[in-house]
This record gives sequence, C-alpha cells and structure tokens, in this order.
Amino acid sequence: MASAADQMASSISLSKFAQATDLKKRLWFTIGALIVFRLLSYVPLPGIDPTALTALAQRTSGGVLDFFNAFSGGSLKRASLIALGVTPYITASIVVQLATSLSPTLAAIKKEGESGRKRLNQYTRYGTVALTVIQGYFLSLGFESQGVVVEPGPLFIIGSVISLVGGTMFLMWIGEQITSRGIGNGMSLIIMAGIVANLPTTLYNLAQTARTGGGSVTGFTVVLIAVAVAGLILFICFMERAQRRILIQYPKRQTQRGMQADRSHLPLKINTAGVIPPIFASSLLLMPLTITQFAGKNVSGDSYWGSAIIWLNQYLQHGSIAYMTLYGAGIIFFSFFYTAVVFNPEETADNLKRYGGFIPGIRPGKNTENYFDYVLTRITVIGAGYLAIICLLPEYLVSALSIPFYLGGTSLLIVVNVTMDTVTQIQSHLLAHQYGDLIKKAKLKGGRLR
Repeated sequence: MASAADQMASSISLSKFAQATDLKKRLWFTIGALIVFRLLSYVPLPGIDPTALTALAQRTSGGVLDFFNAFSGGSLKRASLIALGVTPYITASIVVQLATSLSPTLAAIKKEGESGRKRLNQYTRYGTVALTVIQGYFLSLGFESQGVVVEPGPLFIIGSVISLVGGTMFLMWIGEQITSRGIGNGMSLIIMAGIVANLPTTLYNLAQTARTGGGSVTGFTVVLIAVAVAGLILFICFMERAQRRILIQYPKRQTQRGMQADRSHLPLKINTAGVIPPIFASSLLLMPLTITQFAGKNVSGDSYWGSAIIWLNQYLQHGSIAYMTLYGAGIIFFSFFYTAVVFNPEETADNLKRYGGFIPGIRPGKNTENYFDYVLTRITVIGAGYLAIICLLPEYLVSALSIPFYLGGTSLLIVVNVTMDTVTQIQSHLLAHQYGDLIKKAKLKGGRLR
C-alpha cells in the first residue's frame, strides 16, 4: 500500500505549481542563468580568425574536440570565453573525490561535516583554476599551430589564458548559484544545456539530408534513429531507477505497542558509477586520435612515427572494431574502478556496527563487509554492461548508417539523468508546498492549534 506521501505526490497538479511562488522564482532564476551561459558561448576569444577556425573544426571532426564540444554547447569550436566549459571543474571534483579515498588526511577532512565539505570545495576551486590555466595554455598553443590566430605570440597566449580562466570561473559561479538559488544541480544543468543547445541544428541537418536524399540517410533511417533513441531513453530511465535494496535491522526498542524492531533498507544503485566511466573511457581513447589529426598534415609514412600515426588514424576511427572493443573495455574497467571509489564496504559496515544495525543472517563487521562487496560486485556487472550497451549502440548506428553527426550515448545518459533529477526536485518542492497548505488549513502555527 502506498504511503500518504506517495499518494500526495501522485495527486500533484499544475494548479499546485501555479501556487508555488518560491518554486517559480527558482525556475525563473535557473532559466535566466542558463540564458547567460548560452550568451557567453558566443563571446569569442580575442585574436581568433573565424574563417580559419571554421576550417579547423571541419578538419578535426571526429576527434576528442567533438566530444568536449558537445558538452560546451559548441563553445569550443567557436573558441569562446567558456570554450573549456565546466570540464576543468568536473575533472578537479573527480580528482579531489579520488584523493579523499586515497589520502588519510583528506579523508579526515571529509569526516568533519559541513566545515570539511567547504574545505574540499575550496580545494576543488583551486584545482579548477590550475587545470584551466594548463588546458587554456595548450589550447592557445593548438590554435597558434593551426593558424587560426591573427597575431600569434606571447601576448595572445597570456590574453587567451586569462580570458579562459575568467570565463570558466564565472561559469563555475553560475553553476553554484543555480544549485543554491535555483532548481537542480547547477553544473549538471549547464552540461545538459550545452548538449541540448546543439539538438535543433542536428535535427534540422538530419531532416535536410533525408529530404534531399544525400548519403545513406533516408526517411527509414530517420524513423529508425527516432525509435532507437526512444528505446534507449526508456531503458536508461528504467536502469537509473533500478536498485538492490538490502534489509537493515536495528535492535528492538520499547514503544507504545510493545517491543518493536526498527527496519530500513540500504539502496544500492545498479549504476553506482553514473556517467563517469563513459567520460573517462572516451577521453582516453579519443585523445591519441585527436593528436594524430592535429599532426596529420605533416605526417609522412616513411618514418616509424609517421607509420604509427597513420595506423592509429586508420584503426581508431569511430565504428571500427578496435575502437568499439577498447571503448567497451574502458567503460567496464572504469565502472568497477569508480564504484570502488564511491562506495566503501568497510566504512559502511563499520557505520552499521557503530549504530547497532545489522543484516539479518549476516554477522556484523567483516562478514557484513564481505557481503556488501559480494552484492556490489554482482550488480556492478549489470551496471557496466548497461553502460556499454548505451554507449556502444549509438556508435554502431553512426558507423553502420553513415549518420552525418555525432550521436553519443554519454550525452543521452547525461540529459536523461539530469532531467530525472530536476523533475524529482520540482516534485519535492511541490510536495513541501502542499504540506504547507495542509498545515495552514488546519490552522496550525508555531505548534499550537487555534
């Protein structure tokens, strides 16, 4: 039987949404912040030749630039102030999170509560600045080497690095403001907005190609893509909500109804690692291909390194057997690796033992830790296979159907996950507002009945 909260959540309507003033303010603030993000993506770096930049984007199509450009909403190919997007912040956050699992000092800071969280956030900001400087420097050198700079030199590099640091830090600030004053996670919404921003252009180009009969894209291909995307979205929604619930029991306590035992459930998500494994696997796999593409004009097959570059370009293309195999293997590896970082069976078992909780039939302590590891390993096999299917199927469709645009499973994962999380938060605000209305109707104020 559904609980009272579940019944109330199912009865939420648009009329309740119109009455939720605070929720509407949060939504308008979120929309305004995302509009500012989109406007910034069209502000170019000083000293960039737009014609040469367009030619560079066409020449390096299919490499890691396409992957990161999808997350920045086209800012990278336009060489805007926020060309790096929130990628440095995401990378710094992952590094700090990994460091807290490996360093006893950072692990102790993490256990300090709110003050520890603020210190780790500060370390993440410092890491973001450092990564932005490094990435901005190499990005500026890449622009110079490709001839897209009007006046190359130290002044251009210094100016572009300062501009990129300022743009990334401002974007990070916008994301934090969305998280605190808006709806949903600000960084995730910025990434999703960048992905969705390219969707209308992609759909228009696909429709135009199908209408003119260019290439192998036909009306049947468009229908097949639509059916595949709809099926993948439903599959992602099902798998992201799937979890293994472990029964936790606590010692009996005296209540009005006699001695009763408290019971709860520890939910373990099937996909504990989230979208991190595809991002890591794609970045590592596409980096060599992008480097070879930047050096492609000056490569000769007579030398050993030239032959190696030509071989990499040939066998690591999208849709090739080697690319698909390495991509799938990378996703599976990082699924297990990041799950081990996120969930610590030993720490969880110690916390349960400290508060008197136990799993029925399992002894507290080491046996509970082994049981958590046993269950987590087996559900991670399912989660890793799910991520591999979601990410490899679009790659296969792009290659087999010769689709003239980038269709990434990682992008689809991010959009669906962020949408589900945002809708859940909106429902939570509406539910809180509805509870407030019930309290007002009962004339309860300050804990007294009038």
